[in-house]
Amino acid sequence: MKKRWIAAFISVCMTALACACAAEPEKPDTPVQSAKKKETPEDAAELAKQAKLDIISPSAYGNVDGLGVEPATYFSIIGKGATEEYWSKVKKGAEAAVADLNKALDYEGNDRVKVVYSGPSESDNVDEQVNILDEELARYPSALGIAVIDSQSCNVQFDLAVQNGIPVVTYDSESSYQGIMANISTDNRKASAEAAVHMAENLGEEGQVLVLGHDSRSMTCIERTEGFAAEIKENHSEMSTTNIYYMDKLDELKEKIARERAGLPEAEEDEPSEASEGNHSDDGSDSADTSDSGEITEEALQEISDEEVYDYIFDNNPDIKGIFATNGQAAMQMVSLCEEQERDMVIIGYDADKEEVEALKEGKLFGLVVQNPYGMGYATIVAEARCVLESGNEAEIDTGYTWVTADNIDSKEVQRML
Repeated sequence: MKKRWIAAFISVCMTALACACAAEPEKPDTPVQSAKKKETPEDAAELAKQAKLDIISPSAYGNVDGLGVEPATYFSIIGKGATEEYWSKVKKGAEAAVADLNKALDYEGNDRVKVVYSGPSESDNVDEQVNILDEELARYPSALGIAVIDSQSCNVQFDLAVQNGIPVVTYDSESSYQGIMANISTDNRKASAEAAVHMAENLGEEGQVLVLGHDSRSMTCIERTEGFAAEIKENHSEMSTTNIYYMDKLDELKEKIARERAGLPEAEEDEPSEASEGNHSDDGSDSADTSDSGEITEEALQEISDEEVYDYIFDNNPDIKGIFATNGQAAMQMVSLCEEQERDMVIIGYDADKEEVEALKEGKLFGLVVQNPYGMGYATIVAEARCVLESGNEAEIDTGYTWVTADNIDSKEVQRML
């Protein structure tokens, strides 16, 4: 009898256990299992967006919290180019900020906040940019942001903007105008100083570096060249830099070469401008205008190629072991030149165009200072909105940068910034 009771008890327990197992809910993924889940394109895009916004300082410029602008507010942004990769990223950042504003404020239809991005069809065309600025001011935007090509080219238009109550902020490259409400950009001196540190490490703290600026009219370019040169001079005693050369001043070196070939004396120089003072080449010709070409004809100047000018620079600076170039165009020109002439140079550039990234992976570039154009576009809209709301702006907003080499370019952190 006792055995039957025990058998029955065991049978009941087994049945209950089976039912409990059947009814047990599915356990959530463990952290290891969750980590193995694939990142969707939407997840990747959101993480990349946030990475670009997280490095903006102050952090308030990386979000639209509390920016209750009026319905149909119209923001204008003007760049240095229309369709180039860098300026396309600026546009995307600005559009993302406006989309976030409309979502936060529940604006739809005609109430939606709007942004128009414009830029010269020929990159860095000052006259075309000024014409675009005139056209935008005639549309009376609520606020305007501009990356000025020439630091002094837009002052008349800025006066007009002030008279019409249109606040102006600058981004990427600042202006000398006193009424600018905020400047949104990379800390170019800091970024270039870091590039100089990496250059010195690579060269073993020895040798000379060619400093090549892309545009002597741009405050951004001047900050980059001077920041790099200052770091080498102050902290790397066994190294030196060439004096600063600018790509838009090559004609002055061409005249120098033409005069030497013709056996003519050097042309007299005008007084250097405030922006270029102290930035002469070793031969004194790349940063000050010559006042009289004498017997040197335009035809004689045209016969001298840019490659011959760079040869002249190298010949007059025989200890060059590295090159610092302040934008993608300058960097890739140096890559091509060194390849053609089989010059073994350590080259550091700025930005991360597709061509530059490819050159970096192939070992033709040592490193890149990668800016945050998406963050610039986003923060510019935030600054414009704060102008409209009269809530005040920081004078300088730092959108950050990333040091990129072949060793870290494939990391998730860097890929999100690219």
